[in-house]
Amino acid sequence: MNILKRLKQSSRELILFAVAALVLGMAFSIVDSTFNNFLNDKYSLTGFQRSFLEFPRELPGFLVVFVSAALSFLCSRRLSALAMVLAAIGAILIGFASPGYKMMVLWLFIYSLGQHLFMPLASTIGMELAREGQDGRRLGQLNAIRNAAAILGSFLVFLGFRYFGFTFEHTFTISAAFLLLAAVLIYNMAPEKTVTRRGYLQLHKEYKLYYALNVISGARKQLFITFAPWVLVQVFEQPTQIMATLFTIGGVIGILFQPLLGWAVDKLGERFVLSAEAVVLIFVCFGYGFAKFLLPFKAAFLVVCVCFLLDQMIFSVGMARATYMKKIAKDPADIQPALTAAVTIDHIFSISAALAGGLVWSAFGFQYVFMMGAVLALINFFTALRVRIPDPMAEHK
Repeated sequence: MNILKRLKQSSRELILFAVAALVLGMAFSIVDSTFNNFLNDKYSLTGFQRSFLEFPRELPGFLVVFVSAALSFLCSRRLSALAMVLAAIGAILIGFASPGYKMMVLWLFIYSLGQHLFMPLASTIGMELAREGQDGRRLGQLNAIRNAAAILGSFLVFLGFRYFGFTFEHTFTISAAFLLLAAVLIYNMAPEKTVTRRGYLQLHKEYKLYYALNVISGARKQLFITFAPWVLVQVFEQPTQIMATLFTIGGVIGILFQPLLGWAVDKLGERFVLSAEAVVLIFVCFGYGFAKFLLPFKAAFLVVCVCFLLDQMIFSVGMARATYMKKIAKDPADIQPALTAAVTIDHIFSISAALAGGLVWSAFGFQYVFMMGAVLALINFFTALRVRIPDPMAEHK
């Protein structure tokens, strides 16, 4: 009854965006649950080849600030719809027009461009739909919806491959259909009030700590996106069903955790949340890197699975960086360009981290990749301790 009451009190735009978040969350979950196995089964990549693939996959993240600047005549909601269309085109072409590795890389670039264009827009729109002082809560709620979507998407993959003879073509088709539906839903949202957005290609010294947080986040994030699933698939030789199961469990946990995380951002502050994330990551890194050498195989596998789930949970700490940016913004028009610039900054370092990680994996072993991650988490901890939120009352005195 409480849920029905809240739905009745919600605006049309919030409902449309919430449903779109559910649908696109399912689409991304379906791809995430199958992509590493798709690569392994179809192209038999080595660890270095897998890491090198992150260059075309993450290059759109670097280019997103330039693409957003070129499309700045579109409001955030229209640009979001276009991003979903691009992702849908890329997904369907990966499934049906990838006879060779090089062609697949081209379609992956298109899919990834749509995905990365949407990243800063998701936070921008979410905060537009939040009540004053409840940005973290709203972003947490939307992330919880995406976690519920991850459950549905990955469970669909599990059922499809286990019982219904799914192929990778099936999963990419379903994902593309969901992405197109999300595009229609977001396009039908009323355009937000026009804000003259400037400075897409300009960095502001006032936001240097925000940019620094994204530099470290980008480098550490890519190590986990690239190599954490690859440890499970290659080192522990786990099939598609296991990966889908882990994404499902992570989604269940996230439904409860994401609103709690949003509450923590609003009540405990960005500095607490960001520094706590760094501490957890240090332990996660050691679990990924050394469980296999310190424990029997089954126990090590369970430890790595726990690390994978913890990693999934804290990925959404990015909402704390978004709310921090909103609170320190000198002008509301700076927010979306700064969030978009942060995606580009993030990806300059994430691409470098993926390539460096591949070289380290090949030369020394996968455990040293996660030692790199632990060092980055430690740097992140001390950087997060410098976060300060200006007192709005003090500015008016």
